[in-house]
Amino acid sequence: MPPKTSLNAKNLEALGAKRLAALLIEVSSGHAAAKRRLRLELAGEDSPAEVARTIARRLATIAKSRGFVDWQNRKGLVEDLESQRRAITATVQTAEPDLALDLMWRFLALADSIFARCDDSSGTVIGIFHKAVAELGVIAATARPDAGKLADQVFAARLGNGYGQYDGLIAALSPALGADGLEHLKQRLIAHGAEKKPQLAKADRRIVAYGSGGPVYQDEIENQSRGNTVRLALMEIADAQGDVDGFMAQYDARARKVPAIAAKISRRLLAAGRVEDAWQTIEAAEHPRRRGDLEELGWRDFAWDDARIDVLDAMGRKDDAQAARWSCFEQFLSAAHLRAHLKGLPDFDDISAEERALDLVMAHGNLHHALHFLVSWPKLEGAAKLVEHRASELDGDRYEILSPAAGALAGKHPLAATLVLRAMIDFTLTTARASRYKHAARHLAECGSLAKMIASFGTHESHEAYLARIRRENDRKSGFWGLVR
Repeated sequence: MPPKTSLNAKNLEALGAKRLAALLIEVSSGHAAAKRRLRLELAGEDSPAEVARTIARRLATIAKSRGFVDWQNRKGLVEDLESQRRAITATVQTAEPDLALDLMWRFLALADSIFARCDDSSGTVIGIFHKAVAELGVIAATARPDAGKLADQVFAARLGNGYGQYDGLIAALSPALGADGLEHLKQRLIAHGAEKKPQLAKADRRIVAYGSGGPVYQDEIENQSRGNTVRLALMEIADAQGDVDGFMAQYDARARKVPAIAAKISRRLLAAGRVEDAWQTIEAAEHPRRRGDLEELGWRDFAWDDARIDVLDAMGRKDDAQAARWSCFEQFLSAAHLRAHLKGLPDFDDISAEERALDLVMAHGNLHHALHFLVSWPKLEGAAKLVEHRASELDGDRYEILSPAAGALAGKHPLAATLVLRAMIDFTLTTARASRYKHAARHLAECGSLAKMIASFGTHESHEAYLARIRRENDRKSGFWGLVR
């Protein structure tokens, strides 16, 4: 049983209404967001309509605000927005869905003014608006507004989607729009896309940049932006209507050969049961590896490969699909593809296949790719062996791979962990990266702790010898040694 001092509903209820009311007044003192939340609750006791009026007044106040919100005081804005959003969905929507729909549109309309004065580097604020878009769809399905009017609102919103606040709007509202609303929206977008600003005289055209083909004019940028906006919206409508050909029509023949785009199209064709068309699309694309896209670890996009594998499976070509999975593993050490390959093998065959795969990893030319794979698989014994035999190849600048590797190896493989840490220390000192001195000092302290667990350093320097050498070679880097002391 939890102690009576634990903060939970049951213990707080025991304090009684009068005591709780006094505490709420005390706690909310000097806390504007808490006061606003309490006022919303009090308004809710009166009527949902009163809550709606309270929310509307607060939204109007937020819209008029002009003060810049940096990352340090962003929390207050986030709490305020979340409070208003929750009040719309939790209180107003149930009793007055029409009012809730209007309020959520007003809420979303705040985005332009907020992002113009807010640091949203964390993506927290845009996340609130994306949640509001999803909730708008739920409210609209309950309120059942006129489909034409709703389509006109969506049209205006998608054209004013400057900060991406309306991303996903068409998908969210497609049930409420229905077939008639989606078609109305589609025709408005097509008409808008066909409109072009009249060509200005050359002397009146504004140059905004210079490219390889010469000057780039403002009206060209605007027309291109208009075309992209319409194209993306029509793709969303096509998805909502289940119109694969309509989705494909938004890409020209050249674009359909781009692997990522071919993957999107083939997946939609596959979902529509058009397996042969999906195969033709995926095979007609420019093969990623023919383009020389041997991306660094973590940046390889397997969209084309995965779509092709799914099509092969749908065609019943299981052996070819398995070979494609193995190829992705073999060339890029993709753990996900190896797992999928092993899962598709009969019992016991997967054991020998895994052993063969690990042998390939150990012999891989790129030490860092191999190390990342072995740590994440996990196969820490192999990772330790790899590091101890190829320590001279470690690139201390690859901290995104080496830091987690050192942490994983430290428990049972202290020598390997030490060698990984030393690589990062050596890089920091050799390149005089002062911004990393504090990390290097911490790594050196970790090496000292790990040294007590190492029975033999073998052919590698002992901790004392390593420490003496880096002192001798970097004695003038006082910023680092100050942190070590």
